[in-house]
Amino acid sequence: MRAWAMRNLGITGDFDVLPTIGSKELVAWLPTFLEAKSVIYPEIAYPTYLVGAAIAGAEHRAVGISAATWPKSELAWVNSPSNPTGRVHTRDEMRAAIDYARRENAVVASDECYISFSAGEAVPTSIFHESDGDNRNLLAVHSLSKRSNLAGYRAAFIVGDPALISRIREIRKHAGLMVPLPVQQAMTVALQDEVHVEQQAALYRARREVLRPALLSAGFRIDESQAGLYIWCTRNESDWDSVRWFAERGVLVTPGNFYGAAGSQHIRIAMTATDTHIASVAARISAGI
Repeated sequence: MRAWAMRNLGITGDFDVLPTIGSKELVAWLPTFLEAKSVIYPEIAYPTYLVGAAIAGAEHRAVGISAATWPKSELAWVNSPSNPTGRVHTRDEMRAAIDYARRENAVVASDECYISFSAGEAVPTSIFHESDGDNRNLLAVHSLSKRSNLAGYRAAFIVGDPALISRIREIRKHAGLMVPLPVQQAMTVALQDEVHVEQQAALYRARREVLRPALLSAGFRIDESQAGLYIWCTRNESDWDSVRWFAERGVLVTPGNFYGAAGSQHIRIAMTATDTHIASVAARISAGI
């Protein structure tokens, strides 16, 4: 994992790694492990950021992308590429998050589970690509569920500030949250191979291009969607109206409000179905216009 982090994340300086039982477990329990009393997260975001804050009994607040506008907190979540929007942070936005960690003495946790799946010119990079070897108060979350299709293995890990990871490790081991050795060995093998990752990324890019023209012809606008496994789109109507429109064509999509009030006019379309099913969905969308 250390070698992979140096090779793929560009991390330098002092750092540690720790396997976790999937990324969802880590996201849900990180505020508790850190005893964070206040948590901020993106205004359109993976719901488990909010759930983790609630488990910890922490104050929580959704915030915009610009770290210059963030209120004081003890833990701040960054998510690039974003679930659900597929948005990729710029270098300046990542550096602003690092500056926030320094200025407020806050932990910034970067959820980078979709970093392997670029879909355009915006290439996702880790927060450690911008940390200049100073990893204090910085963590990054990575998952093999997405990268290597190992969802059933519950295989993930965190990288970053060794003092923070040491603290998290001590708590986790007393809570019995150890990753089984066979899973760790499978992770080691998977992280040594990038060929299957690029093959998977190519599948998602191809599926996106199959769905894109059908969605545009049906009046949807595709926003962000620069990376990841999803298309984030809108027809400037209630997300539930869009959900209903797709349901009438036998297609299940996710209403954007599941990810925050700011997503209430968008839907998230997952590209995790087979190529055959994706082609069928595109045909149903086009036929239903």
